[in-house]
Amino acid sequence: MIWKLQKKTLLPLQIFGYGITLCIGLIIALITLTIYTDLKPILESESDVFNDNAVIVNKKISILSNINKDKIYFTEEELKDFEDQDFVKEIARFNKATNFNIFLSLDMFNLGSQLFFESIPDKYLDIDSDKWKWEEGSDFVPIMMPEDYLKLYNLTFSPQSKDLPLLSPKTISKVEFDVHLSGDNKRKTFRGSVVGFSSKINTILVPEEFLNWANQEFGNHEKNKASRILVEFHDPNDERIIEFLNENNYEVNKEKMEKNKLIFFFKMAFVFVFVIALIIILLSITLILLSVNLIFQKNKAVLINLYLLGYQIKQISYYYKLLISIVTLFSIFISLMLTLMIRRMYSEKLVSYFDFEMSNTFIYTNVMIISVLLLILLNILIERKIRNLILR
Repeated sequence: MIWKLQKKTLLPLQIFGYGITLCIGLIIALITLTIYTDLKPILESESDVFNDNAVIVNKKISILSNINKDKIYFTEEELKDFEDQDFVKEIARFNKATNFNIFLSLDMFNLGSQLFFESIPDKYLDIDSDKWKWEEGSDFVPIMMPEDYLKLYNLTFSPQSKDLPLLSPKTISKVEFDVHLSGDNKRKTFRGSVVGFSSKINTILVPEEFLNWANQEFGNHEKNKASRILVEFHDPNDERIIEFLNENNYEVNKEKMEKNKLIFFFKMAFVFVFVIALIIILLSITLILLSVNLIFQKNKAVLINLYLLGYQIKQISYYYKLLISIVTLFSIFISLMLTLMIRRMYSEKLVSYFDFEMSNTFIYTNVMIISVLLLILLNILIERKIRNLILR
């Protein structure tokens, strides 16, 4: 009986408009989140060592550098000046082996070579933390090498020798070799293995804990000078960065800087589109609340009479809450179906070009969270409006 009476108070066009605008906003928001989530691993795979805003900076080398080789190192004043720039978020030094010998040997191929080790803070590395750790007393050292080193071996060194096989990254990661350290009248041998490859940095990396210990144990305890630093920028697109680097005769990986700019614009574009989607969703919620408020105001006498007849506020508001909840869930369902359809279309292209795994779990999770939050919010607001109208 009460529902038949309340049904006559509805404004169908406003409710239909709410469903359409909510559907449009949700489709834009879900597609934006989906595309961003799908493309993020692909972009990160191109940045296998450092986070997106970190670049390597060093001083430019000239003929005059041979006169005083200390000029290639950053002084404390230069580092402080760099760190004080508004566009710099953080800097970190490359730690290196100081005056002790490192020799790597691989008995199965009768290979051996002197090496150099460097390290950077772990937070700049995108690698499994379980693989990338070392504690004093451990005889195993994880190593990260440049991809170019492996390419040089496979394309130039290995073909010239019948005894040396071609090595894939997976193959070499399963090979263990001996790492011999000597210095300060001490010697020690460790087992080593390559646990990752980098395409963005031409150096051999080991865990910072290991290199700090090795410098103390085998080095001459000299202060480690920084010839290269890692710099993280707030905004890689800031024009002051290039200006500052040129003024101070510093070099930076321009390819990395350009990639950082693209990633920055990529993120900003998605944030912008997502904000637009949120605005549309908020407008749809505002529309339905205004419509509901108009319905309540036009039918104030009916609602008050129902209350005076003994109906509770929850009973009076139940019909409106149920109707709005059904429209909301239907809009969410349509948005989900269209999002999955669009994702299926573009994912076919991604799969053909990239190593792309398609999973809809995160979409369902986001839709579930959005549904719960919207229903809770709308139900609370509708009941509160009726309560205020009747009891005012």
